[in-house]
Amino acid sequence: MTFENSLAFAQEQDKLDPLAHYRQQFHHPVINGQQVLYFTGNSLGLQPKSARDYINSELDEWAKWGVEGHFHGKNPWVSYHEILTPASAELVGANESEVVCMNSLTTNLHLLFVSFYQPDGKRFKIISEAKMFPSDRYLLETQVRHHGFDPDEAIIEIAPREGEFLIQEEDILAAIEEHKDELALVFFGGVNYFTGQLFDMKTLTQAAHQAGAMAGFDLAHAAGNVPLYLHDWDVDFAAWCSYKYLNGSAGNVAGIFVHDRHGNNTDIKRFGGWWGHDKERRFLMENNFQPMTGAEGWQISNAPVMGMAILKASLDIFAEAGMARLREKSLKLTAYLEYIFNQVVAMFPDYQLQIITPTEPEKRGCQLSIKLIGSDKKFFEALTQAGVIADFREPDVIRLSPTPLYNSFEDVYRFGETLRNLLSQSHH
Repeated sequence: MTFENSLAFAQEQDKLDPLAHYRQQFHHPVINGQQVLYFTGNSLGLQPKSARDYINSELDEWAKWGVEGHFHGKNPWVSYHEILTPASAELVGANESEVVCMNSLTTNLHLLFVSFYQPDGKRFKIISEAKMFPSDRYLLETQVRHHGFDPDEAIIEIAPREGEFLIQEEDILAAIEEHKDELALVFFGGVNYFTGQLFDMKTLTQAAHQAGAMAGFDLAHAAGNVPLYLHDWDVDFAAWCSYKYLNGSAGNVAGIFVHDRHGNNTDIKRFGGWWGHDKERRFLMENNFQPMTGAEGWQISNAPVMGMAILKASLDIFAEAGMARLREKSLKLTAYLEYIFNQVVAMFPDYQLQIITPTEPEKRGCQLSIKLIGSDKKFFEALTQAGVIADFREPDVIRLSPTPLYNSFEDVYRFGETLRNLLSQSHH
């Protein structure tokens, strides 16, 4: 497709966009009296306007029923988490039995590691990407120590090659082959939070299995962003949060995936809680934990209904829009942002701003990470002052996410104008 750096072109694309009307279903922040350009759905998604009604509905049930709301009312709370399952399964390419919403992201990963990181003899190593999100890195470090190993020995980090920003997948595969006799687990962020690189999870899973290891993924930046087929890819386990692309509100309930071949094995080691216990017998209050089959058997506690109500509001929008259509728009919108950015930066050869996200559309979601070469946080702060909400990651990267549910082509064009103004001001 041929792009143009003009308002008329951007507005024409918005007219042709079959998903354009979803933009109106979200609250767009107004900061210091101006409606901002919001490009940080990869950090916290915008609030669906319907979220308030979904919560109020549960508040009304609570007011009306009290404790009886667990069993009465429109969506009885005792099974509330189950109404999130169909849309969640659809988003990650799973059977409904393989998915459940519960807890928060790193908590879920720790619970999954209890089951899927089982060092055995000389098989104790974990291969992961270097510069993972810190929470993932702390997870690996503390899990490895918990089993009595030294993180420096047990965790093998695959970094970009000298002078590069992205990790070469052949380097990951080579490391899996090299350490195959000592490997317990391959664990990656599906999309790297820093660079926006989308990993080939299917290939990594196959390689892990050939080496006799497990494969798991943190999908914080992948769920609701890129098409996922966890069941078909034969992934062992995965987890994701709901507050980024899934617009579930800050720190809200997360989700897990456990492949059916593990979910149906109730002998797998795990930490138990009463919500993972056989639900037909849950209220008999007996000893001896009997896990449910499927991902639900990893649940610990009863559902946080108010938070789940907000997530339900967003998942209903996803179910209607469909991941295939969202991806189609995302590819075009992200390419347009890349085009506009490159057009503007070319006007100012003195400024070395550089996109470090893969240029191949199939190797990224809707995030572009921009490296500020020879700059500092001042440029990011100027961008914020000018009404562009992006985010900054130390030491020198700005992340921009044109999210297909609520960002428009006009947003992207206006970002380009803001960027041009800022660069010309600092040029004079």
